[in-house]
Amino acid sequence: MKSILNKIIHLLGKKDYKLDDKLSSYDLFLIFWSKSFQIFRGLLLKLQLKKSKGLVFVARRAKIKFKHKISVGKTIFIGDNVEINALSANGITIGDNFSIHRNSIIECTGVINDLGESLTIGNNVGIAQNCFIQVRGEVTIGNNVIFGPGVSLFSENHNFADVTKFINEQGVSRKGIRIEDGVWLASGARVLDGVTVGKNSVVAAGAVVTKDVPPYSIVGGIPAKIIKNRNDE
Repeated sequence: MKSILNKIIHLLGKKDYKLDDKLSSYDLFLIFWSKSFQIFRGLLLKLQLKKSKGLVFVARRAKIKFKHKISVGKTIFIGDNVEINALSANGITIGDNFSIHRNSIIECTGVINDLGESLTIGNNVGIAQNCFIQVRGEVTIGNNVIFGPGVSLFSENHNFADVTKFINEQGVSRKGIRIEDGVWLASGARVLDGVTVGKNSVVAAGAVVTKDVPPYSIVGGIPAKIIKNRNDE
């Protein structure tokens, strides 16, 4: 059974993925049983998406709004209690082999008098539990990106320069966020509006990123600063 499931996984596009040898036949049966329900929910979702190229797995209690604004590639997993609000000017586009896990939220629009821009996600991207992606300015996430648990992206700032007005009367600014290929955002990292995190960089757990991160950098702290360059290791 394990060899059959490995072949199925490879056909789904995860050629380097292999089931752990310690999984028992009963473990595999329970996983297969759960996945069968997820595929059924995914088939219902596929009918409402703007575009879908392959299998979609949807776990329990996932809430997806404005499905017609979402395009996805092959092999998509949406975990328990995930919430996706795709209402935005240009929608959500997701590549192949994407996963978003329990309790994570993608929120494209907060108020309907000022829609968010767009979210684009590349191939082989994994978003762990309890992450939050705020799409107000344009958010772009490259290929082979890892989000640890509790990572947040905030693509909008409130203006506050005029002390004679309340902050909620001064509007907002939106520069957008870009996460380039091969980035690892470790647990609890925060990326603020206007930031580009360069290719193959690592953002340490709990860091708050307020400025651009050069490619191949390791950054950490509040605000995040460069710790070292990975090419120097």
